[in-house]
Amino acid sequence: MKIFLDDVRIPEDCAKYMHTRIGSENLKYLDKDWEIAKNYEEFIELVEDCHLAAILVTHVSFDHDLADEHYDPSMMVEDGDYNALYDTFKERTGKECAEFMKNYYKEKNIPLPTVFIHTMNPVGRINIENVFKT
Repeated sequence: MKIFLDDVRIPEDCAKYMHTRIGSENLKYLDKDWEIAKNYEEFIELVEDCHLAAILVTHVSFDHDLADEHYDPSMMVEDGDYNALYDTFKERTGKECAEFMKNYYKEKNIPLPTVFIHTMNPVGRINIENVFKT
């Protein structure tokens, strides 16, 4: 099974542009075994339910911005440091979902699935990538 985290898009949408990031692996977005989580709570529930049911998650694809407040231009500070605003968000982002998953899998001693980051937010993409670098 694959988990797709996004509040707006569906996996097929990403097949159109992810080839520039992951090459021919973008065709995985056309597979039918994606489960969609639209926010942090749904993502956590899906990850935990898969573990409890012994369902192997092979891939996870992350969006960063999961709520209207994440898209609001007023959330950008003058120097463009979007990172400074994380603590002000009411809804958690894909970065927090990535942090949860990484910690959960480590705690359960489960190897991480293949991670794709399909967000269009360049700062959010870097932030999610950094979660998995450490």
